[in-house]
Amino acid sequence: MEPIRIMPCLDMKEGRVVKGVRFVNLRDAGDPVENAFFYEQEGADELAMLDIAATLENRKTRLEWVKRVSSIIEIPLTVGGGIYDLEDIERVLEAGADKVSMNSAAVKDPTLIQRAARKFGSERITIAIDGRRNPAMPSGFEVVVAGGTQPVGKDAVVWAKQCEALGAGTLLPTSMDGDGTLSGYDLDFTRAISATVSIPVIASGGAGKLEHFYEAVVNGGAKILLAASVFHFRTIKIRELKHYLRAKGLAVVL
Repeated sequence: MEPIRIMPCLDMKEGRVVKGVRFVNLRDAGDPVENAFFYEQEGADELAMLDIAATLENRKTRLEWVKRVSSIIEIPLTVGGGIYDLEDIERVLEAGADKVSMNSAAVKDPTLIQRAARKFGSERITIAIDGRRNPAMPSGFEVVVAGGTQPVGKDAVVWAKQCEALGAGTLLPTSMDGDGTLSGYDLDFTRAISATVSIPVIASGGAGKLEHFYEAVVNGGAKILLAASVFHFRTIKIRELKHYLRAKGLAVVL
């Protein structure tokens, strides 16, 4: 069994790490470089950095943030937000990212996934799927874009299968209903996607207790566990989490 990977997430706005609840009511969570260095020392396996305002502000990812963070860590860095085309991907990778995460641009033009996978390799392409509950959808979950502000009438599970077929290497589903609430990952959402695809799925949105991480693996089928609030505000330490998961019988790298 592949070890479960722990992935803190730096949501970026105006040069600072921020964290909200259901994508709003943001509060400051510190300097990105200091956080990135701390998390690597703590034992994080990967790091995500998402420019959460890029799409809403109709601009590209701030490359200076990518360069600053990538220069002080060795663990893989996934960068998302404001990535619209192959040139954007190339710029972000050249700035030091190991992988890119796309959402709105991929929904708008699914062939971008295929073209990106062919040019850069599937292992570098993560597709973020922001979803919210909608009983009108076959799976009960609808894709939303533009920082969670625009529903697109697309079933999230159908979209996940399409992303895999087009060449995505990893999927990052985030439940808007759970984001920042600390009440636990939306296991129904995570499991609906992980049960449908064979590529790794990152659990995201709502982790608040140690048990939530374990449940995301056992009940949600996640291979990578992303969290922000509990790490930023030091509610849970990464080493503590890894020891907990190992004691519960899961493979982790300490």
